[in-house]
Amino acid sequence: MNQPPKRLVFAGEALVDLLMWVPALPERGGDMLAESSSIQVGGGFNIMAAAARQGLPVVYAGGHGTGPWGDKVRAALAAEGITILRPPDPNADTGFDVALVEAGGERTFVTSLGAETLRMPGAWDLVRAGAGDAVYVSGYGLVAPDSGAILGAWAAGLPAQVLLFVDPGPLIADIPAAVLGPVLSRCDWWSCNQREAALLTGSGDPAEAARRLAARTGRAGVIVRAGPSGCVLALRAARPDAVLIPAPAVVAVDTTGAGDAHSGVFLAGLADGIPPGAAARRANAAAALTVTRPGPAVSPSRAELDAFLAADDRFPPTP
Repeated sequence: MNQPPKRLVFAGEALVDLLMWVPALPERGGDMLAESSSIQVGGGFNIMAAAARQGLPVVYAGGHGTGPWGDKVRAALAAEGITILRPPDPNADTGFDVALVEAGGERTFVTSLGAETLRMPGAWDLVRAGAGDAVYVSGYGLVAPDSGAILGAWAAGLPAQVLLFVDPGPLIADIPAAVLGPVLSRCDWWSCNQREAALLTGSGDPAEAARRLAARTGRAGVIVRAGPSGCVLALRAARPDAVLIPAPAVVAVDTTGAGDAHSGVFLAGLADGIPPGAAARRANAAAALTVTRPGPAVSPSRAELDAFLAADDRFPPTP
């Protein structure tokens, strides 16, 4: 196991969310008036903001463009105290997605990639991660044509003292095996939802899927997020076991960013030196709070999360 990380190096993508709240998805070829709409910074920004709000220093190592979307991303990063590693791309703007949020909180995305996707060979070589760093890699970065293989090779070759955290995202089935395999073998923590775990392992049971994944990861363990139930935690061992970490019960308003909040707060918990199980409890609570708030980057502050956990006697305070 690595030492507790001192900073998060985010090797992912921050972009802009064009959010529209709708009663249901429109039929194919149809049209619909949104009940409300919003333009917000999302994508990888959600994870970075979640970690930064818990006190973990964050560096954004991804790309960003020249234009209105890039300006919006940089302003949001600055507001959270997140350091930007690269200069803006003078030839492209940052990408964006359209997110349709249904009445029950479920969301559907369509994404247009931009300057956040780094396609040039050697694009990640300037990112010098070392002891005390946690590196976050997203499946969105691994699936993109050309750039995915570049990011994957860099992530798989990170020094042993770097903690590598990977979330494959909903496009898990589209990540080429030649890219995914080495990253999965190298990662310290693999975090995915129940659907993604089933696609990767063939098991719809989150505990069994977590065990199968833990046997394939290179080093520490696996998190399978199971929605309102919480998450399953499986630490790598000769015969990995899986433990369900429960989540507080809440009424979901918008599930956008819940998994992102979970990942950012889990990493911040590890940075605080607490055990993985306790970090997962904090992450579950942060995700629960997030789904009670509309919007993509609404993860709680450290004080909000501590107060929420203190009010639930099932979750004793962590150091």
